[in-house]
Amino acid sequence: MNNITGFHHFAIKAQDFERTVQFYKTLNFEEVHDWSLPEFNLEKCVMLKNKAFDSYIEICDNNADFPTQGRKRKQGDPYVENSLLHICFTVIDAQKAYDEAIKNGAKPLSAKETLELKNKRKSVTVSNSLVYSPNGEVIEFLEAVVF
Repeated sequence: MNNITGFHHFAIKAQDFERTVQFYKTLNFEEVHDWSLPEFNLEKCVMLKNKAFDSYIEICDNNADFPTQGRKRKQGDPYVENSLLHICFTVIDAQKAYDEAIKNGAKPLSAKETLELKNKRKSVTVSNSLVYSPNGEVIEFLEAVVF
């Protein structure tokens, strides 16, 4: 498939729209567009862009009637397992990113750790941390690494 030219965005359905948008703004995303689509029961949706790495996150309100992975998260569920495992951002310092995310409303999952990813040909050492966003998606903060 030679037609693909790059990655554009992740889309998430927000349990608490305003809180979720605000959280991603603390990760240096800024709103570049908003819209509604009444035919999909979508009252509000925004596209947020991080100019540092030219990528987007689309955040839609919880009532939107869009196809999704897995089942709708029920109130009180710590998370719902489905095809999207996590969103990963590269960072300079995984512990600092973790601490800042917690300060801005994320829930702890795994503070900075260093892991060795080995196979028969090669070993790659990674340092990362993970949080649950206020909306529940898993966010990985990964220090620069070459695979």
